[in-house]
Amino acid sequence: MKKRVVAYKKLPPALLARLAEQFEVIGFDGVNDTNRAAFAEAVAGAHGLIGSSVRIDATLLDPARELELISTISVGYDTFDVDYLTRRGILLANTPDVLTETTADTLFALILATARRVVELAEFVKAGHWQRSIGPAHFGVDVHHKTLGLIGLGRIGQAVARRANLGFGMNVVYYSRHAVPEAEAAYGARRVGLNELYASADFVCVVLPLTAETDKLIDADAFARMRPETIFINGSRGPIVDEAALIQALKSGAIHGAGLDVFEREPLPADSPLLQLPNVVALPHIGSATHETRFAMAEMAVDNLIAGLNGQRPRAVVNPSSRPFATLGEAS
Repeated sequence: MKKRVVAYKKLPPALLARLAEQFEVIGFDGVNDTNRAAFAEAVAGAHGLIGSSVRIDATLLDPARELELISTISVGYDTFDVDYLTRRGILLANTPDVLTETTADTLFALILATARRVVELAEFVKAGHWQRSIGPAHFGVDVHHKTLGLIGLGRIGQAVARRANLGFGMNVVYYSRHAVPEAEAAYGARRVGLNELYASADFVCVVLPLTAETDKLIDADAFARMRPETIFINGSRGPIVDEAALIQALKSGAIHGAGLDVFEREPLPADSPLLQLPNVVALPHIGSATHETRFAMAEMAVDNLIAGLNGQRPRAVVNPSSRPFATLGEAS
């Protein structure tokens, strides 16, 4: 009898066909109030799950006594209780690396768009307001040779640092639990404390996972330590930032502007004060949203699922201690 797999996100046909060759596949095009009960019933008999953007908790998984592996089509895993999964011996696989460069592109696009007021001035032209040569009221600020402060210097942070230093001649400072010697050597990155980063950076860019320690890390005190010239960029997770404090900092002029791809609540409500501020560039969480990268993420997630359910080690595992990998081979 084939193992059962529940796909809770629509997969490209070629990838779905690969799964169907080996497993009984039950598919859902997302999970909502209309199909939540059917989804829970399917999960109860599943050996593997694959998808993203759905909170997977103990209430859902307690009845799933055959569950071996969850393969999330994302690098982040804040929608899972990793400790619970580890206690149950359920592997959680994710998709790092394949989205690094695309997400770094998005973050640097936010830096440029916010500094040069790209969205605001494009709408100015579309509205027919460009009647004469522009003046200082429409000027932006330079990006090249400024200082970029990165809060977090993992894969994506290092990719942003490379663009900043090698492409735009920017000075790079970073805050991280651990030093990153390779980035220091390659991009001249300098490790500093948070207070020094806030005081010295022209652009403060958050590139952190959401954890209990990083929840609301960027609060009113953090914005007060930044400079009126600072542009704040967040493309990691919305709850890392106290959004009310950010709005106040933007309204008061405590910081110059913000480029945001993530928010405390998503989708961002239409009545959010952020949408009324001209010094904000807001995107609908598009960090990895290109055709090429999203396919690569789904493909890696499928590879992880197939490997794990066939007794091999997936390419990327969040909680390796949940299974005795000494008995597993390498992923195919």
